[in-house]
Amino acid sequence: MIRRPEIRLINPDGQQLGIYTTRQALAIAQEMSLDLVEISPNAKPPVCRIMDYGKYKYEQKKQAQAAKKNQKTIEVKEVKMRPKTDTHDFNFKVKHIRRFIAEGNKTKITIRFRGREVAHPEMAAALLDKVVEAVKDVAEVQQRYQLEGKAMTTILAPTGKGQSAPVERAPISDDFEGEEEE
Repeated sequence: MIRRPEIRLINPDGQQLGIYTTRQALAIAQEMSLDLVEISPNAKPPVCRIMDYGKYKYEQKKQAQAAKKNQKTIEVKEVKMRPKTDTHDFNFKVKHIRRFIAEGNKTKITIRFRGREVAHPEMAAALLDKVVEAVKDVAEVQQRYQLEGKAMTTILAPTGKGQSAPVERAPISDDFEGEEEE
């Protein structure tokens, strides 16, 4: 399907053979029982190579599969809390966040408001600040907190240094003054 009258020909070993007419190049390729493949159609004259096209496509497919196999997909895990989350529950949630970060996943922290709690977004902001402070050794803030309807969210991403760290108990003391849920 090469439509140009003259092409620059490359043999299967990668050496340039020179400029040939398309018919001559096809005859050379057929002589070798190989295919003539246009590599660079925009060059003057276009560059064509003699190769086994089926084998080339097979190798490309194998390389794509190997690249896909070695690829790590990053998921976004979500942890939900309330503005009045108590100390034990807070520590438990921070432990989960640390585990998600250690696995290499991003973590979305959502603070849900009920009823009139939405009138006090500073409580949720303070709670998110405490979470960020508790995991700052293994995670960094990718998206600062923002209010979306009846929820405030932030996204944490793993830092390069803390991804393979063992999951430990969160370094939070009982100075967090959360009220019990009603």
